[in-house]
Amino acid sequence: MSGSEGGGTGLVVTAGAGSEPWPNLLGLLHKVAAGEVTPGEADNALRRLPFSHLGFARIDHHRWVRTGLAEAVYGPGKTPEQCAAVVAGFLSSPISAPILLTRADEHQIAAALARNPGGHVVNSMVVWNAQPQRSGRIVVVSAGTGDLAVAEECEATLVAYGYRPELVVDVGVAGLHRLLEVADMLQDVDVIVVVAGMEGTLPSAVGGLTAAPIIAVPTSVGYGSSLGGHTALLGMLASCAQGITVMGIDNGFGAACAAERILARIGRTAEP
Repeated sequence: MSGSEGGGTGLVVTAGAGSEPWPNLLGLLHKVAAGEVTPGEADNALRRLPFSHLGFARIDHHRWVRTGLAEAVYGPGKTPEQCAAVVAGFLSSPISAPILLTRADEHQIAAALARNPGGHVVNSMVVWNAQPQRSGRIVVVSAGTGDLAVAEECEATLVAYGYRPELVVDVGVAGLHRLLEVADMLQDVDVIVVVAGMEGTLPSAVGGLTAAPIIAVPTSVGYGSSLGGHTALLGMLASCAQGITVMGIDNGFGAACAAERILARIGRTAEP
């Protein structure tokens, strides 16, 4: 990337180590048409770049192309103006990828929406460019109402990707009959995200009921020796149910991204 005259941002696409940059996409396409660059080299170049420079942040416009994962603007530590500018930078891309402002406070949300209308607010998250509905059945299971904010962060991120997750709330193991009531719906699904605090045993219980991939999210909810979620985290890591993937504490966003990686591969494998 290089700055263009007039203070805007230019576009530099690089085919790899030791390659010369092309000043813009049109120049790259001309070289492909002339046979000077192979389609494979052009594909590799487009997966690496472009990005644009705001001075305080570098906007990676092609993360969606390279990884299929949405770009998230993490609110904490940024001013409201910075949040608004970064979101605007992402929305300026011709690639209509979902953009998420996460863990934002009311001032950051207000500034981001004032500069970038059309965002959908879910608690402390704002979503722009939510994708059309995609196939893939996913269930987000929350142990208690206190875990709901993390579960809803996961749900909102999945909706941004185009999925329609089912949210099951308040089925913690302190009342195991509540979980057994929904046991049948956990059978024919592609991915399950289990969100739990306290001692963090719900993923083990769910893992004994279904063959679906399980992504466990410990939360910082709990009394006494829950230690801000560390007890739940260690409990999930020590689960007797095999093959459970464990995220960091309160990381509902990360769980949704892990689910997307799984669902995207399932969809790719299913293609003729």
